[in-house]
Amino acid sequence: MTPAADAADLVVTGCAVLVHDEEERIGFRQDAAVVVRGGRIDAVTSADAVTGLAAAERIDARGQAALPGLINCHTHAPMAALRGLAEDLPTEEWFNEVVWPVEANLTERDVTLGARLACAEMIRAGVTCFADHYFAMDAVAAVVAECGMRALLGEAYFSSQGARGRQRSLEFALAHQGAAGGRITTALAPHAPYTVTEADLAATAGLARAHGLPVHLHAAENRDQTDTSLARHGVTPIEVLDRTGVLGADVLIAHGTGITERDLPVLARAAGRVAVATAPRGYLKFAWPTTTPVRALREIGVPVGLATDGAASNNSLDVWESMALTALIQKSTEGDPRWLTARQALHHATLQSARAVGLGGAVGSIAPGRRADLILVDLTGPHTRPVHDLAATLVHSARSSDVRTTIVEGRVLMRDRELLTLDVPETVAELERRLPALTDRGHGRRVQTYDT
Repeated sequence: MTPAADAADLVVTGCAVLVHDEEERIGFRQDAAVVVRGGRIDAVTSADAVTGLAAAERIDARGQAALPGLINCHTHAPMAALRGLAEDLPTEEWFNEVVWPVEANLTERDVTLGARLACAEMIRAGVTCFADHYFAMDAVAAVVAECGMRALLGEAYFSSQGARGRQRSLEFALAHQGAAGGRITTALAPHAPYTVTEADLAATAGLARAHGLPVHLHAAENRDQTDTSLARHGVTPIEVLDRTGVLGADVLIAHGTGITERDLPVLARAAGRVAVATAPRGYLKFAWPTTTPVRALREIGVPVGLATDGAASNNSLDVWESMALTALIQKSTEGDPRWLTARQALHHATLQSARAVGLGGAVGSIAPGRRADLILVDLTGPHTRPVHDLAATLVHSARSSDVRTTIVEGRVLMRDRELLTLDVPETVAELERRLPALTDRGHGRRVQTYDT
């Protein structure tokens, strides 16, 4: 292949590039180069082929692997401000005694600072895109525009807020769709079937279909929620989504560790595009007895993307860790060391995650025409040598700290571990000054009550 004669915007050369074949199998092209023009991948070729190619910017990536940027398919970025505040607690106490009382104090400035901290952490961990579902999301959208990431954003609401909560979720989605030069997409974001009435879920489903918007919500997060829903209503949370029409829209379901056998045919026949985001570290912390049924979902054609949830529950926004944990927990749960393989885990981290957030045609692979969202991972450390199987090295040996460079639409957001679009010390200093007011629980209020 001979690249076009005109100058490229960016050339990354000398690396091993993760590629997908026509059947989406993972492979690696050695001593390769990636050519970027206009924010898109123009070519994936050999390093030799670009030796004489003029470029505005070149990155020598010898000793590194180029991967599609990781996608955090479900998080609450501003909750980085609450990292470590509620530890070693059951789910109900975590919500009712700490998190929801503290969130009653949230200001837009708190949300801005928490989102900046989260985006800095994600960029440093090789995350180029995230799906967020929180409050004061205008502030999060501004941070995304500022820092250069890509995001699927939704303004969360509870039915306890009245009709205004649902309306605000719609207004946010319509106002910010396609913002930040197209890097922001939006969703409607009812919190969950246990905090949003069936009437509100049905209304949201109608709005989603009318405006061509997806829905991002929590559902069947754990088995207790499913059992409680069955006892109270005679249906599972997934069946609630079905009978309210939510599954007739495109929907991203967070967690799904409470998805049961009876839910699988419901999901399989859904009229909309259904995806599930799995965040295994939090399930371990909360001692939930089950995990996301990745194998069963994959068998019925439901993409499962990787996620971290918020740092208040997970303590980390490290999708790299989520990838390794997903592979290991699936092996243990299924009792089968052949599932999930390293290559399957990489598939979930790349194309399946892209599909989960509705960007399957734009990101998730390094191929001509795709958006130039990619990361460079250092393979020269003692913990990554020797390399007998590069997929296994990436999933089970490499760490987020091995990410050297993070690129979104051809723009370098981090080079050689240096953040270029966010000031972390300034953000941390202001956030810490605000923590006493943010974390006060003496007022006796909470934004919602967890009762499942």
